[in-house]
Amino acid sequence: MAQWNQLQQLETRYLEQLYHLYSDSFPMELRQFLAPWIESQDWAYAANKESHATLVFHNLLGEIDQQYSRFLQENNVLYQHNLRRIKQHLQSKYLEKPMEIARIVARCLWEEQRLLQTATTAAQVCVMGRTGVGFVWKHNGFEMPMCRLQDMEQKMKMLENLQDDFDFNYKTLKSQGGKRPLLRVGGLTGVALFFFQQIVTEMGGLLTAMDFVQKNLTDEELADWKRRQQIACIGGPPNICLDRLETWITSLAESQLQIRQQIKKLEELQQKVSYKGDPIIQHRPALEEKIVDLFRNLMKSAFVVERQPCMPMHPDRPLVIKTGVQFTNKVRLLVKFPELNYQLKIKVCIDKSRKFNILGTNTKVMNMEESNNGSLSAEFKHLVRPMHLLLAGWNGSLFLIVKLFMSNCIDIDLILQTHSLPVVVISNICQMPNAWASILWYNMLTNHPKNVNFFTKPPVGTWDQVAEVLSWQFSSTTKRGLTIEQLTTLAEKLLGPCVNYSGCQITWAKFCKNMAGKGFSFWVWLDNIIDLVKKYILALWNEGYIMGFISKERERAILSPKPPGTFLLRFSESSKEGGITFTWVEKDINGKTQIQSVEPYTKQQLNSMSFAEIIMGYKIMDATNILVSPLVYLFPEIPKEDAFGKYCRPEAVPEPDVGGDPMNTIQPYLKTKFICVTP
Repeated sequence: MAQWNQLQQLETRYLEQLYHLYSDSFPMELRQFLAPWIESQDWAYAANKESHATLVFHNLLGEIDQQYSRFLQENNVLYQHNLRRIKQHLQSKYLEKPMEIARIVARCLWEEQRLLQTATTAAQVCVMGRTGVGFVWKHNGFEMPMCRLQDMEQKMKMLENLQDDFDFNYKTLKSQGGKRPLLRVGGLTGVALFFFQQIVTEMGGLLTAMDFVQKNLTDEELADWKRRQQIACIGGPPNICLDRLETWITSLAESQLQIRQQIKKLEELQQKVSYKGDPIIQHRPALEEKIVDLFRNLMKSAFVVERQPCMPMHPDRPLVIKTGVQFTNKVRLLVKFPELNYQLKIKVCIDKSRKFNILGTNTKVMNMEESNNGSLSAEFKHLVRPMHLLLAGWNGSLFLIVKLFMSNCIDIDLILQTHSLPVVVISNICQMPNAWASILWYNMLTNHPKNVNFFTKPPVGTWDQVAEVLSWQFSSTTKRGLTIEQLTTLAEKLLGPCVNYSGCQITWAKFCKNMAGKGFSFWVWLDNIIDLVKKYILALWNEGYIMGFISKERERAILSPKPPGTFLLRFSESSKEGGITFTWVEKDINGKTQIQSVEPYTKQQLNSMSFAEIIMGYKIMDATNILVSPLVYLFPEIPKEDAFGKYCRPEAVPEPDVGGDPMNTIQPYLKTKFICVTP
């Protein structure tokens, strides 16, 4: 069955989530009209390859035309109007940016699949199967006890009736005396022993099944989410929300509290009457201890840091804190009990083994109103590290610790504690690059949340790991990551020439210490280029016009066959602060091909004039002292006006002369235009 058809059969709560996926950027009507065709295209590939995105986009317009013809034959005026409006909108917004619509559609399809998976899992969860421990949930190949435990509750009611009957008969027969009544009492005792032993055995098996489920949830599902959170912190794919995990953990917690109530009922039955060999007396304390331990451990695991410490002015660089600057932090309890709303007090502090403190409000009460989805959470928005306490560089023992105090809410006293990922505290913003390098290296190579000795002897990373993280630094703040060719150039800069860099090892020193013969490190150089891209040439980077990282040998090889005036844009390899230059092809007087490059433009020059305007106005002085433009085609063969003209400010049009005495008219200033010239 087609994906869209499956989605239409979901429950209302899932359909509401589906509606939120679509907007004017990609209307739901279009998804409905062209469902089979949309699902047959490789949108993920198109989102990363412009030529394929352009082809798919034009095919999309063709499919819209065909669907419009069908509506025309059906005389469906409303659908005709909607489809015509959608096509006009798509053409105006995405005709020159086909990769953007490809990314939007790919994201929507991925979210649809995730929604289907969630709904399917929930449906499987509600399928009951008989086992030796009662009804169970089916989830990811393991069995999860049903939260309502109807089967166990029915047996408990049966036991209550049996115990009442036994209590009455036991006391009646015993009061009559004699051997025959005592024999009848013994028979009743045997029946009671059998049923009580059965319920105790089944309850023990149910707790074992719960323990298994809990370990899968906390040791696998929750641990996997925390690892994805680490990856998202350093620029990787966004982490999925916690709602599904919260549903599972809340259901398990409810099941455990119900089991605890049933164990208490066993205690009440025991108090009515007991006898030699009573299984309740023998096993109830162990069952009580087991269920309380399970619940305590589940609650401890369910208290998580949903949003890691981050300064609002640097949202793309979490886990780096500057003294005297506010930062935020959000925690969440993945057990959604309404009775806990406004009942849980939490306090945040910094690792007490260090002499640090926090200014601002560091205590809060968890509630369900602060979050959009009604989860039990609390967000600290105004935490500040004092100015007089300074820390430079990495300290692996520095964490934000959040304590939750829970008492008299669910008849079990708990003090829960969670902690953030390791943070780096800086005293000056110039320390940000090295601090962020530490965060990258740590979260790339370990999922241990408190590896205090990590940088005592930093482990090595492989090029495959480093390449992925480097690409994330671009894709997380722009619309493009790094290509294979760009990454290969960076690998050569780090490791030297090699046929295959896969599996090659990179040390922390090679990544973050000064390069040989230079006064700066590889990372500082690359970080300044990332900053240059974000602040000055973002649009050109997103368009794919900047080749960026390319060796001089490769540059000469691809430019030499091209006609004079062909040029490419690349980053400077020698500028610590980050620079960009252009290299072009020209012919000398003898007709020999020459490759020329201009001195790199840095942030200082780009503050005065945009890079697009520099390219459009760049001139050189030829042999006859005439200014000529050496830049004609952006590699491979894009006219520079088509590529950069739209990013240049239009020239002011002079106001027309409205008449009057030309002798008394004030003559306007001569217009000026700044251009870059190489003599």
